[in-house]
Amino acid sequence: MTTTEARPAAAQRTRVNPALLALAGSLCIALSSVFIKVSGTSGSTSAFWRCVFSLPVLAVLVLWERRRGTAPRRLVLPLLAGAGLGVDFVLWGDAISLVGAGIATVLLSVQVVIVPLVAFLVFRERPSNRFVVAVPVLLGGIVLAGGLAGTPAFGPDPVLGAVLALGAGVGYSAYLLLIRQSTGPGTREHTLFLATASAGVVAVAIGVPADRLDLAPGWPALGWLLALALIGQVVGWLLISTALPRMSSATGATLMLLQPIAAILLGIGLLHERPSGLQVVGCLVVLAAVGFVSVAQRR
Repeated sequence: MTTTEARPAAAQRTRVNPALLALAGSLCIALSSVFIKVSGTSGSTSAFWRCVFSLPVLAVLVLWERRRGTAPRRLVLPLLAGAGLGVDFVLWGDAISLVGAGIATVLLSVQVVIVPLVAFLVFRERPSNRFVVAVPVLLGGIVLAGGLAGTPAFGPDPVLGAVLALGAGVGYSAYLLLIRQSTGPGTREHTLFLATASAGVVAVAIGVPADRLDLAPGWPALGWLLALALIGQVVGWLLISTALPRMSSATGATLMLLQPIAAILLGIGLLHERPSGLQVVGCLVVLAAVGFVSVAQRR
């Protein structure tokens, strides 16, 4: 009897704490902005290559997923979701070089407010009272973080960078809304594979007419983009998707806020970015508003 009871206890002790997995996943995703900036490539180029490098790994995961079950799989919605993801990748990649890796990542967090707003307009899902209170506060933080009011700001073109980052947030919001409608039990990897392939096509569609797509960026740029795909996308996604179901929604929402915070710290520590005092205040306001809304939504 003692031996039988000891085995589950030992197994429980050896399981990795989901909070640590979420922290590691957030750090991997936060590194994405660093990899993009040091690669020196455009948004279209980084978006295209991160999708190309990710697809073989995702294909293996899809095959493994199909061996575990035969759940019905959708085609159109994941592809449409990937279009939004592609817009997010391209605009965010360009915003990083204009306003900095940290600020661009913080501004991308506006999807937490955009998603419930669109869900209300399209699906009639009533937003919480916290959402109504947080929106004007969030907008004020965005103005400060992006230097949109003429305040001192870091970057060669912080205003354009802020606008592109907000556009990326809109694209990511579309991705989240559509992916929610297209993902079911046993179809997660399949859906992500199709969305990633679609995002790569969108990167080409945007980059070629604008002459912003480099199909041969050379080394070391390709090495940084490979790290972006494997660490910032595949590994980060696997860690996050493994951790979130094993913790409370409120805890998961709070830990996910570490991603933009880590991006700011990494930008300062590794990329020597120096956002102005008002930008830092704006980032803190944005993160506070996002946390205020997201914790309530997950509850």
